[in-house]
Amino acid sequence: MKRFCQVIELRKQYKEEYLKLHSNVWPSVLAGLKEAHIEDYSISFLPVPVYPSADPEIAGLLIASFKYSGSDLEGDMKNLAADPETQRWWKLTDPMQKSLVKGATGSADGEWWLNIDEVFRLD
Repeated sequence: MKRFCQVIELRKQYKEEYLKLHSNVWPSVLAGLKEAHIEDYSISFLPVPVYPSADPEIAGLLIASFKYSGSDLEGDMKNLAADPETQRWWKLTDPMQKSLVKGATGSADGEWWLNIDEVFRLD
């Protein structure tokens, strides 16, 4: 099992809508994540001023954490990105976010969220 932690900025104008969407994620999106062997997935919000962004339009950071239990990460992510319901979800959520990855264009490119290296874990 591999663990991931990722971050992205949340645009201030979409904060309430983003939080509302994630309080009731579409069952089809959840099913797609499970089919891609993504488990124990959570997204946390670190607000400004705790995270002082250089961009005044940023509400704060979104911090995602999940476990991947499959054996073909690249293939599973490719299948997830091809899923029409996931694409529809990303079409809603991508504009709400601002990537910290230079040159990233959206969730479908696979590098929209910035991966963070783990430095400590206690199981």
